[in-house]
Amino acid sequence: MRNLRLLRTGGCRFAAAPGTPQCFCLSAEPGRVLVGSQHGLLELGPSRDSVTREISLTAEGFMPEDGSGCIVGIEDLPEQECVCVATAAGDILLCNLSTKQVDCVGSVDSGLSTMSWSPDQELVLLATGQQTLIMMTRDFEPITEKQIHQDEFGEGKFVALGWGKKETQFHGSEGKQAAHRKQTESPTSAWDDGKPRVTWRGDGQFVAVSAVCPETGARKVRVWNRELVLQSTSEPISGLEQALSWKPSGNLIASTQEKPNRYDVVFLEKNGLLHGEFTLPFQKGQVKVNELLWNADSTILAIWLEDLKVENSNTNSYVQLWTTGNYHWYLKQSLHFGSLEENQLVSLLWDRENPYRLYVLCQGWHYLSYDWHWTTDHGMGENSQHMSNVAVIDGDKVLVTAFQHAVVPPPMCTYELQLQQAVNQVAFHTDPKHSGDMAVLDACNKISVYRYGQSTMNDPSVRFGAVGGNGFKPTVETPYLDKAYRVDVGSDSNEVMNPLGLRFLTWLPNDSFLVVGQGQHAAQSVLHHLTAVPHVAGAEEDHLNLWLSVPVDGEVISLCCSPVTRTVAVQLADGQILKYLWEASAPVLEPWQTSSGSAVQFPYPCVQTSITRISGEEMILGLTDRYRFFVNDIEVASNITSFATYNEFLLVTTNSHTCQCFCLKNISVKALQAGLSSAAAPNSETLRKVERGSRIITVVPQDTKVVLQMPRGNLETVHHRALVLAQIRKWLDRLMFREAFQCMRKLRINLNLLYDHNPKLFLENAETFIRQIDSVSSINLFFTELKEEDFTKSMYPSPNGSSNAHPLQQTDQKKVNVICDVMRVAMEHIDPQKYCLSILTAHVKKSPPELEIALQKVHDLQETITPDVKAVSAEEALKYLLFLVDVNELYDYSLGTYDFDLVIMVAEKSQKDPKEYLPFLNTLQKMETNYQRYTIDRHLKRYTKALGHLSKCGPEHFSEFLNLVKDQNQYCEALKLYPSSTQEYKDISDAYGEYLIQKQLYEQAALIFARAGIFAKALDAFQNSGSWQQALCMASQLGYTKDKLSSLAWSMAGKLVEQRKHAEAAILLEQYTQDYEEAVLLLLEGTLWEEALRLIHKYGRLDILETNFKPAILEAQKNQLIFLDSQKTAFIHHKSRLQVVQELKKACESLQDYEMPNCPELDLFSETSSVVTASDMNSKYSHSNSRISARSSKNRRKAERKRYSLKEGSAFEDMALLEVLGENVRAVETVKGDIHILLKQLVLFGYDEQAGALQQVLEEVLELMETSIPEIWTPDLQQSSVNPVLGPNSTANSIMAAYQQKRMTTPVMQDPELLIPPKLNKNLQWKLHLLQ
Repeated sequence: MRNLRLLRTGGCRFAAAPGTPQCFCLSAEPGRVLVGSQHGLLELGPSRDSVTREISLTAEGFMPEDGSGCIVGIEDLPEQECVCVATAAGDILLCNLSTKQVDCVGSVDSGLSTMSWSPDQELVLLATGQQTLIMMTRDFEPITEKQIHQDEFGEGKFVALGWGKKETQFHGSEGKQAAHRKQTESPTSAWDDGKPRVTWRGDGQFVAVSAVCPETGARKVRVWNRELVLQSTSEPISGLEQALSWKPSGNLIASTQEKPNRYDVVFLEKNGLLHGEFTLPFQKGQVKVNELLWNADSTILAIWLEDLKVENSNTNSYVQLWTTGNYHWYLKQSLHFGSLEENQLVSLLWDRENPYRLYVLCQGWHYLSYDWHWTTDHGMGENSQHMSNVAVIDGDKVLVTAFQHAVVPPPMCTYELQLQQAVNQVAFHTDPKHSGDMAVLDACNKISVYRYGQSTMNDPSVRFGAVGGNGFKPTVETPYLDKAYRVDVGSDSNEVMNPLGLRFLTWLPNDSFLVVGQGQHAAQSVLHHLTAVPHVAGAEEDHLNLWLSVPVDGEVISLCCSPVTRTVAVQLADGQILKYLWEASAPVLEPWQTSSGSAVQFPYPCVQTSITRISGEEMILGLTDRYRFFVNDIEVASNITSFATYNEFLLVTTNSHTCQCFCLKNISVKALQAGLSSAAAPNSETLRKVERGSRIITVVPQDTKVVLQMPRGNLETVHHRALVLAQIRKWLDRLMFREAFQCMRKLRINLNLLYDHNPKLFLENAETFIRQIDSVSSINLFFTELKEEDFTKSMYPSPNGSSNAHPLQQTDQKKVNVICDVMRVAMEHIDPQKYCLSILTAHVKKSPPELEIALQKVHDLQETITPDVKAVSAEEALKYLLFLVDVNELYDYSLGTYDFDLVIMVAEKSQKDPKEYLPFLNTLQKMETNYQRYTIDRHLKRYTKALGHLSKCGPEHFSEFLNLVKDQNQYCEALKLYPSSTQEYKDISDAYGEYLIQKQLYEQAALIFARAGIFAKALDAFQNSGSWQQALCMASQLGYTKDKLSSLAWSMAGKLVEQRKHAEAAILLEQYTQDYEEAVLLLLEGTLWEEALRLIHKYGRLDILETNFKPAILEAQKNQLIFLDSQKTAFIHHKSRLQVVQELKKACESLQDYEMPNCPELDLFSETSSVVTASDMNSKYSHSNSRISARSSKNRRKAERKRYSLKEGSAFEDMALLEVLGENVRAVETVKGDIHILLKQLVLFGYDEQAGALQQVLEEVLELMETSIPEIWTPDLQQSSVNPVLGPNSTANSIMAAYQQKRMTTPVMQDPELLIPPKLNKNLQWKLHLLQ
């Protein structure tokens, strides 16, 4: 669906050159052309208006003076710095243009008809006058010589497999006699020059030669290899002509064939068989084809035609450019050179480097060059119904496809415009309101204007393409031919003809036209502004008046107009961008400037340009033929194959077979550059994969369609997610729910977006939504798709990165429940009968589902006898409900309503056997109401409800009640059902207490027992829980005697002593057994000296002081001294070991950079001391504990204690030492208070010496620890625990720095608290001043 757009033309005339040109070739130097005439060789320079160098071959004697000489071949050989020329007389000459030297390297007596070099210039093939072929090397050494006409087929002769003869095959409409008819070859046309034609395959491996057979007079094509061994001969083709060209890609050889009723270009395969053709748009005998030429990339076939001689007039010359797509051949450009003698063509050539550049040489030394490129011509508006029309040129027809209505694949179309002449350009109107109107420029410089709308008559030149037929009523509006204007600018009949003198036809919004013409000099263009002349009565045709011509200093290579901003941008060959201010009173060109004021210039010339707004600023987009994409002068990507702009969107296809879409409203050029260069996020709507080689043809507005064309020519339509979501968001903001819903349903967009896009707006307009959708099934579909998640955060994130702009305030309610409630209320308000099923869906969709209410509504439907036709029957409603909910679940819910009619109604719809459920229902119906409901609830396992109903059934059912409570552990609910004064309450409490005792919750059981007045059990439970005060209260309630109370106190005191609660045991013995002596001994055992003294003095037992008290305090002083000594020794030992370990670690770190395996201290460390393995990091304990069973909590605690081993050389020895040192400090800190009380007692009884010794030892130990703490827990150590090297706040740089500072060797800590120094409480005044 692409046309060829002329980018630039070049041309000049060399007036001073002698003779007439005969052939030409391109020089290796860019811009220079070598032309051969009957007098010699000329080189035309890049300025193209003078002959730079020439060599006369007549002076050298190689060509006759009378001008009858002929050059049959010319080739520039850059490696030999000369030009090879072959003359018809048989000489092969090497001409050096610099030295003017001519060497004859060989001569053929019979003369030469053709010289053809292979594409790699390694071989040259000569056709001689004796009908032989000579193959020579580049140094002109002959390889072989063969006759052109060979009898055999060649090496590629077909092998007959005996699958039937020609006579036995089917011959279609020709009938059986065709099998016996001999195939005859008619001789060539009278105008055929009879000379051999030679063409090489693109890779130079084969060469095809077309020659006239002396026997039949018909042409045959033979294919030879590089050694001149015949490969194949063409099948007999009647009317085959002289033109011959092998497609560079190698699969087909093109030639022409005159058939009885038409004139065809035919294609042959390498094996000589025909393979396809297309017909030229001329009558039989009207024209002849002189040459066929493929361009370098095999996409364009150029055909040079001439009218056959007509008496008393010169013939017209034409050049046509044909392309193919989807197996159809299109005539894309037609160049008419007129009938003047000097305009007759001599030769044409495609450029080897630039595949779309064509060179033409005319008789009058007129030399032309044309540069084309592909373009897609489509409507440019935005809101017009004809916006997405695409026009394809096909000869004298324009095929228009209206993608708004249907995607019609080429070569078919919606309708076609038939013109008088071949079409070269199509321009759509740039006014958005008339974007379907077209201006068509044909080969005769006539502009035909087609418009929509005003005419009621059908235009005979417009007819439907792929659509139509009997009874077909077209709904597509077709345009009509409004006017046809002749354009007199840029061509004059007296002057030398320059076809395609006008390019870049642009139809401006004010109905005037812009075209670009060639300036006075080669590198100059002129911008012609044309306006229509009012129609003059009696005039043959209308004219376009040249209103203004603006000279442009440079070659214009693209021109684009924005329908939105009405700006016209012109690109010059050097990449410079100019703005044409056409709306000014005196239109001028000025440089295009950015917002910062700098002039815009593309670094490379762009073949496709477009104007758009990015973040509000008008910018120009450009795409080069090498896939480089520019915004202003910034290259944003280098892999873009096509692009299109639509509203605020930019769509591009890339070499990695993706289609990306960007919203240009709030995006910077840098962000666009980043978006194109990086991979998109997983849920991103900007990117989608497309088929390999896809190109964007057009975007259909409001339909979110993007039409792509594949390399073969077929079309694909995709709905790009970004366009779809943008359109849906617009519809939702405008409350156009119906359009949004239909689009989402068609394109499978999750319907949650209807709500999530703007929850507040949706809930406020729920009634509007229901009225617009107006379909029960659609509303039900919406309900069933609802989910709790916010789809604007997960599946459809906002393109500009901002989250939902309209969050809902109510966060306590669930989304689905809120929607269901609001919609249900709205539907009940609009029409509850019509939306009955949707209301049921709303109930069922809630969480938890309101099935009882839904069932009740179905039941109500059954009871209401309404003549309303719209209303849904109960039968239908129930069927629908069963579709939503599992039938067994619904049966259970219906049973839970205690409504047997409803139950039977549901059961009948289920797969249940009536023999199962009817007896069960009959049994239930015979029961008393409460017991019936209890039975149902128990059946449905609704035990709380069941207990409520059973408690109302009277005392005879209480045992059943209690069993149910025990079975289901429903004690708390059961207690709520009876007053606390009743026997039932007591029985339930008794059972509950026993249950709690089983769970070993003694205290809670005791409270339950006590509350219910079961004091004996309460007493036992309190005793077991250790609550001795409560136990004594219970004993009092039970009226225990003094002796009983005393024995109770003794037993409880024993238990308290086991729990090391000496003070509480002493209170029991003193107050309830009056055994104060035993109480004193318990207090001494618990080192509660002051309490023991109090009791001794209370009961006046001073003898105990001597017998028990003093020996106890002296014993305690000895024990404390031993304890302090052991702590001090351990502390000093561990501290010194820690220093050794830390020094060794530092030594190892410094040695890590050097290979020193003989370090003697290294064996003290295991390898893991400096490297933490993954298993260390992940396992709870170190390897030494890997066999520990996780089942034993005792073992687990033991393992926790042994996590860091003190064994010398172990992995975490330093951590173990820190742990032990911390424990030493904390142990001494704990005994400070005890020692203070002990010191007071020692002083009281005159043991000053012992007290002084103890105080001194403790003071020394504390002093040692206080001075050691800063040495052990150094600031560095604490810092590493606060800022670990690896952690959430680390950066790559900080980790590298830590590596360099050798801080990485500390393993990642499992217990950072070990690195924090223990605190010493200095506020506790433990020392006695009198001992100092």
